[in-house]
Amino acid sequence: MNDQEMFEKVATATGFIAALDQSGGSTPKALRGYGIEEDAYSTEEEMFGLIHDMRSRIITSPSFSGEKVLGAILFERTMDGDADGKPVPDALRDRGVVPFLKVDKGLEDEADGVQMMKPMPDLDALLTRAKAKGVFGTKKRSVINKASPSGIAAIVQQQFEVAEQILAHGMMPIIEPEINIKSADRAQSDVILRDEILKALDTVSGDNKVMLKLSIPAEAGTFDALVSHPRVLRVVALSGGFARPEACAELAKNKGMIASFSRALLQDLRHQMTPAEFDAALGGAIDEIHAASAT
Repeated sequence: MNDQEMFEKVATATGFIAALDQSGGSTPKALRGYGIEEDAYSTEEEMFGLIHDMRSRIITSPSFSGEKVLGAILFERTMDGDADGKPVPDALRDRGVVPFLKVDKGLEDEADGVQMMKPMPDLDALLTRAKAKGVFGTKKRSVINKASPSGIAAIVQQQFEVAEQILAHGMMPIIEPEINIKSADRAQSDVILRDEILKALDTVSGDNKVMLKLSIPAEAGTFDALVSHPRVLRVVALSGGFARPEACAELAKNKGMIASFSRALLQDLRHQMTPAEFDAALGGAIDEIHAASAT
């Protein structure tokens, strides 16, 4: 797939985006969920090797194809690795799956009810390298813990500033200001965030579009104006700690939003499974998430 084909697929096809971008801090938890305990590795390199093996197993499974999976978000090390004997972005595109890259460097400590993104001084170099590998877009995450108007405004401003840097490289930014689903004032945060994003979308340069990755709203339909906005290519939803059945049920209430799940996609996969068992478990999860994304 070339850039235009990937753009059209992400914009119009039925399906969801798999989040395979666990990074250093979340990798041990992801491996434990997969059935690999921390005593199975002694160095960071060994740890990342095991998580890459898991991701390669997912990407190369028969059920993981562009028929139901529109895209996959990768960790930088995964982008630089191989699967099925070829670079991971090539392996994905050969399966009809659009590659994205996680580009943020983690979160700052909470201030004013939110956690901003840490500085990304090497972002231009990373974007240049990713573009050369055929990566279509990027993802970058912030977190909102409280319904703080000033904190949420700062998050949105930072996200859209970095989005312009990404657009300048000819890549599609996924803007991810995650709202903590355990927040006591989550519904209020949803409304503040929606309104701040609507203002920011009017400032997007040229005729560019962006993507949004948002927590499933507390009240269904809260993000309808974002889904239909002419500057938004697609709105995808993170599972945010919901188990898959609940995440899918909540997502299905929001017309036009599609999934971009991580834990909810991977929760039933185990290292000890046979290839047939692994593909059956993955295929079942894909079917369930695809159905919730097709509403």
